[in-house]
Amino acid sequence: MNKKNLLSESLEDYLETILALQRTNTVARSKDIAGKLDIKRGSVTGMLKKLAQKKLVNYEPYGYVTLTSEGKKIAAEIELRHIFLKDFLHRILKVDEKIADRTACQMEHAMDKQTFKKFKDFIKKIDTCPHCDIEQTVN
Repeated sequence: MNKKNLLSESLEDYLETILALQRTNTVARSKDIAGKLDIKRGSVTGMLKKLAQKKLVNYEPYGYVTLTSEGKKIAAEIELRHIFLKDFLHRILKVDEKIADRTACQMEHAMDKQTFKKFKDFIKKIDTCPHCDIEQTVN
């Protein structure tokens, strides 16, 4: 069993948030994580300790937070699932973008690697299907 399977939805959200903050600021701070997740700063400390115990983040109290290489890999996988799911819901199913984003955030945690691979393959088929534009021209 890999580390990803041992992560709760909440811990996955932390990894994804830290990845986004690292891209913008090079490092993450607990107050920035709390702000982005819309939670109290005190709640962040316990979760960062859990992620540090799993060797997914580098964390020292009152210091900066960075992802380890394993943490970054898992966060990138979660982010990719989110992007594909949101795109599918919004672009293909025509779900409102904000609702698609919220729904994708919920769905990304439940999808395993094998299912996600099949989902990506399905999206590629839709995107390359020569008949997909026919419905739009008929309506």
